[in-house]
Amino acid sequence: MIVSSSFSAPGSPSIPDAAPLSLCAREPHVPADRLVAEMVPPPRFGGARFDTYIPDPDQPSQTEAVRVLSAFAAGLDGADAGGTGGRRKLFGGFGGFGKAAKKAPSGPRGVYLDGGYGVGKTHLLASLWHATPAEPALKAFGTFVELTNLVGALGFQQTVATLSGHRLLCIDEFELDDPGDTVLVSSLLGKLVDAGVALAATSNTLPGRLGEGRFAAADFLREIQGLSAHFRALRIDGEDYRHRGLPEAPAPYADEQVTKAAQATEGASLDAFPQLLEHLARVHPSRYGALTDGVRAVCLTDVRPVPDQSTALRLVVLADRLYDREVPVLASGLPFDQLFGEEMLKGGYRKKYFRAISRLTALARDAKGLVEQD
Repeated sequence: MIVSSSFSAPGSPSIPDAAPLSLCAREPHVPADRLVAEMVPPPRFGGARFDTYIPDPDQPSQTEAVRVLSAFAAGLDGADAGGTGGRRKLFGGFGGFGKAAKKAPSGPRGVYLDGGYGVGKTHLLASLWHATPAEPALKAFGTFVELTNLVGALGFQQTVATLSGHRLLCIDEFELDDPGDTVLVSSLLGKLVDAGVALAATSNTLPGRLGEGRFAAADFLREIQGLSAHFRALRIDGEDYRHRGLPEAPAPYADEQVTKAAQATEGASLDAFPQLLEHLARVHPSRYGALTDGVRAVCLTDVRPVPDQSTALRLVVLADRLYDREVPVLASGLPFDQLFGEEMLKGGYRKKYFRAISRLTALARDAKGLVEQD
């Protein structure tokens, strides 16, 4: 069954079904123009601003990040939005954001927010996007996965042409998972920097250490160092704000409770977790956002440990899209902190898995009302 990405636009009223929706019944098609149009902060961060970020008073690096990024955004005011063939004047040389520039800087052309999961990096990145004085069409926001998917859909040269006229490119969850992505992104960002595009990115890994523990990073040291040269790293310390001072996540529910809640909730989906994992292998990760179009809650039965790393990485992408879209997740089976085995949590992708656990736990907390109202 082929379901068009126009099945239901995000945020549009859902049509009541006789039975819960099924993610496994969906194989959405996502046209390239939608990938470009959706390069804006996701719904969860649509209202993110610097003054809505609440720094932890015990972590001065968070307050400093707001100051630096605010100056970064202000420093982009009046930049040439492309089309002149010359470099733009960007934030007065990277040593001091916001100072008047007499010539284009020769050093790093962007800022790299590094820190653990849950310290508010995505909130800050979205705030930067909103604060940058440019029309939405002249600034882009997307995850690393969405950026590589855009290259796959448009081709390298067309992606360069599409983004070269932008004033700012924000890349969330910047992670290099294979050598091909390393070369691809290094080449893309080099072209965009040459065109005068300012860069901002978030990650759990400093740019000079990208790829460690995942592939033979030494074989691609030149490309990785080239990526690092584009950024000034800004460290943000702190605890996971999603669980700071909050009660523990609810324990998994019984299958019957999850099924009943799905049937009683308009726009809810209901799937067995093992079957959903199998289905994700048949849908490209670039379509996981469209997979959830019009879904107001995801209900899963029989949650169990993820069997292998490829499946685990696909689940991470789905968790990110659900979190971005603020879709609560109600589940039976094992709790989410038991999704990934000990070997996975000690491996090169461990930060991705911890982020997924954190986000799914937050969404499970959001779903408590589905059972309580039943």
